[in-house]
Amino acid sequence: MSMLLRLAIIVLLAGLSRGAAADTPELISSLKQGGYVLVFRHTATDDSQKDVYPFRFDDMSAQRQLSDKGRDMARQIGAAVKALAIPIGEVYTSRLNRAIETGRLLSGREVRPLDALTDSSNASASGMANPAGANAKAGQAMRQLVDASVQAGTNTVLVTHKTNITDAFGKDAGDVQEGEAFVYKANSTGPATFVGRIKPADWLASAGR
Repeated sequence: MSMLLRLAIIVLLAGLSRGAAADTPELISSLKQGGYVLVFRHTATDDSQKDVYPFRFDDMSAQRQLSDKGRDMARQIGAAVKALAIPIGEVYTSRLNRAIETGRLLSGREVRPLDALTDSSNASASGMANPAGANAKAGQAMRQLVDASVQAGTNTVLVTHKTNITDAFGKDAGDVQEGEAFVYKANSTGPATFVGRIKPADWLASAGR
C-alpha cells in the first residue's frame, strides 16, 4: 500500500471519528423531546468485592457494590440530565443492588427492579469477561422492554449488565463501558431503532460540567 493511500485512509477515519463525536451533543439534545429508551450499564463497581451470593437479594453484603467512583459517576450523570431538562419517565433496573443504586442516583427516585434486566451471566466472572451474546431468552426479554411504548414526553431508563446488553444486541455491544448508555428511538409501529451511544463524559460535556 502506498504512503499516499495510507495517509488518505487515516484522514478518512479521523473524519469519521469526528463526525461520530459531533453527533453526540445533538443526540443528547434530542432526548429533551422524549420518546427514547436509554439502556445503561451500571456505573463503576468495587473490584475488591465479589458476588458471593448475588441473588440473595435480602443480603446486599453478598453482592459486588458500586464503588465511590461509581456512585459519583451516577450522581454526575443524573445532575447533567436534570440540568439539560431531559425528562425521565419509567426507570427499570436489574435486581442487583449495583444497578438499583445506579438507577436511583441517575433518576433521583425509586426504581422498579425486574428479572429481565438481572445479570444473565449469573454473576460469573468468566461470563462477564467474555460475553458471548448466547442467552437468547435473556436477550429477547430485554429487547421486549426496549421495544415497549414510552410514556409521552418522557424517556424510559433501563439499568442492566454487560452480559444482558450483549445478549440483546450482539457481540459488538460487548465493549459497553460502565455507565455508558445505548439509546433507542421508540417506534409505535415496530421495534425501537438504535440511534447512538452516550458515554458518561458526554453527559457532563453537554451540561458544561
